[in-house]
Amino acid sequence: MSINKSYAVFGLGRYGTAVAKELSEDGVEVLAVDSNEAIVNSAVAEIPFCKCADVTDAEVLRQLGIANFDVVIIAMANSLEASVMAIMHCKAAGVKTVIAKCASEMHGNILKKVGADKVVFPEIESGKRLAKNLLSAGFVDVIELSDDVSMVEIDVKPEWAGQTLVDLNLRKKYGVNVIALRQGDSLRINIDPAMKLDTSMQLVVIANASKIKKIK
Repeated sequence: MSINKSYAVFGLGRYGTAVAKELSEDGVEVLAVDSNEAIVNSAVAEIPFCKCADVTDAEVLRQLGIANFDVVIIAMANSLEASVMAIMHCKAAGVKTVIAKCASEMHGNILKKVGADKVVFPEIESGKRLAKNLLSAGFVDVIELSDDVSMVEIDVKPEWAGQTLVDLNLRKKYGVNVIALRQGDSLRINIDPAMKLDTSMQLVVIANASKIKKIK
């Protein structure tokens, strides 16, 4: 999504607050809204534009100028009715993209039917990701880009230490593409293929799941 877009986040639980805070820190325009005044007062220190309002009320959303926002993230998974109302009002106001957090697949199907452009299942996705990471020995992190393709961060194996990417030729041997190299807090996208690797490094690679398993 473009950094020039404007965002609104409805619901300041842990998920909504994290999304709004990250957007705000990245310098984009973001409005955070919750119906609980105490929560709003607590969040305003980290998210400058916070409002206490009922997002299930179409007139309230009109006063907030919701039609002027490009993306609305509805993070009220604990209330299906409130999510439904908020989605319908946002789409009626002309919001182009509405993303809704869901508690279950059934809720997700309902929210799609009433107008959500995308639904997310943070807890389920996080759980699946953790399970994959636990089952992927030697893998630092696994992110599924699609059903067949994953991006994986892997430790440099002891037997790779002292060798270069040219020496290893991972693309030919394993069918993976190295896109970045991490060492500590530093992430390099432009990698010198002649640089010798050591075990303090991690490689970020993209490949089909079947190919990645061969690296274990």
